[in-house]
Amino acid sequence: MADLTTRLAGLREAVELAEGRLAVPEVGRARTLLAKAGARQALGEATVVALAGATGSGKSTLFNALSGAHVSTPGVRRPTTGVAHATVWGPPQDALLDWLEVPRRHRHDADPALDGLVLLDLPDHDSVRLEHRLEVDRLVELVDVLVWVLDPEKYADAAVHDRYLRPLAGHAGTLLVVLNQADRLPAADLEACRADLRGLLDAEGLADAALLTVSGRTGAGLPELLAGLADRVAARRAATERLTADVRGAARALQVHCGTTSEVRADERGLTRALAAAAGVPAVVSAVERSTVKAGTAATGWPVVRWAGKLRPDPLRRLHLGDAAARSSLPTPGSVQQAAVATAVRRVRDDAGEGLPLAWSDDLRRTVEVHTDRLADRLDQAVTGTDLGSERTPLWQRGVGALQWVVTAAALVGALWLLLLVVLGWLQLADVVPLPRVEGLPLPTVLLVGGLLAGLLLAVLARPLVGVRARRRARRAGRRLERAVSEVGRAEVLDPLRETADDHAKFCAALARAAG
Repeated sequence: MADLTTRLAGLREAVELAEGRLAVPEVGRARTLLAKAGARQALGEATVVALAGATGSGKSTLFNALSGAHVSTPGVRRPTTGVAHATVWGPPQDALLDWLEVPRRHRHDADPALDGLVLLDLPDHDSVRLEHRLEVDRLVELVDVLVWVLDPEKYADAAVHDRYLRPLAGHAGTLLVVLNQADRLPAADLEACRADLRGLLDAEGLADAALLTVSGRTGAGLPELLAGLADRVAARRAATERLTADVRGAARALQVHCGTTSEVRADERGLTRALAAAAGVPAVVSAVERSTVKAGTAATGWPVVRWAGKLRPDPLRRLHLGDAAARSSLPTPGSVQQAAVATAVRRVRDDAGEGLPLAWSDDLRRTVEVHTDRLADRLDQAVTGTDLGSERTPLWQRGVGALQWVVTAAALVGALWLLLLVVLGWLQLADVVPLPRVEGLPLPTVLLVGGLLAGLLLAVLARPLVGVRARRRARRAGRRLERAVSEVGRAEVLDPLRETADDHAKFCAALARAAG
């Protein structure tokens, strides 16, 4: 079985993980218990035993009998005991009693076997004074051993059993139940009363709680009660056992907020597609392809008409990409894209929250909301800062471009030659200059027509190759953009969800260590 240190460490870890996430009273009670445990462990190994009971149960008479002195004033009128009294065996326990806030103290040095015992007489739990009842509730949470004093008339009082005894089912080892005023009943009736009380305690989960029959007035049963207290004092385990029971109870109360261990089974691909559409990745991929086609056409087209292409803006430049510090000019996501993102994020969140209690599911929802608030800016930065690939003109396009200049030069030479022939004919000097021929065709005509046709043919043949390169570059850019968008999805959606799910698993494991 786990020791107290391990249990406290587990409960402390669970409380830290639940901080800011689980707005439930169990977390506050566990935090209070941890503070109590730290303070109690620092106050030594004294055993604090409290006598609690109703008005007229003989609690104060029993306390005086155990203390060997008239310390607490008995009575039957309500209220009687209004302030807790203490009897200390052995060395003074002023620091402990100060922590307990018990002002009235009595020393008892006659029984060394009880050295280290601090016996408290609590106010009546059924007092008509609210402050008395609150004092009982406070001290019941702080003492190490609780001796509940019942009398033959009210031993089955529902107020006692429902409010105090039944909630102590997990603390049976730190509880003693005393049926006092045994001298008021015949032996047979006393035995029947004891048997009935034993049955009630067993039904309430207190089968391990000791039941003693005593009489504070006559002293009957007091030796057995003192022996039981002496055993607890000698063992020096009462404080540890009480804290252990408290920690175990607090951990089990928190385990209702544990549920099943969850692992984020995310449709990352679906989330990436939705985020990519919202981030304008298809528009960027299309712009990359059109820009590459434009550049390739300009590099391989007929030089004479290349200037016309420069009149149209570059599709990629219009998006203002390449500067991660600036916002792009991508169009704002439409309602369809926004709905797709919301659906994808909700699906991932619901998968992560499957099997979790409502408190943790709510925390997953809040986690996603916090991170998705900045999702649009992160996506735009990711797209803007992504390297879309080299814009360098390939060697083959340069070669085609150079060849275009050659054939264009040939056509220009042929056109100038023909113009010269027209001028010479106008001057009637055409016969002076010889006219070379190729297969019967004038050479200037061959140069002009051949150059034009060759340029057109080169442009037509290069266009499909330009398209192939453009599509290949667009695909590469699309893959890089999707990787960038996927990283944003992991950082802003999946990782926070996984962190919360991991914290939930740690929370459950810590509670398991604390509960034992």
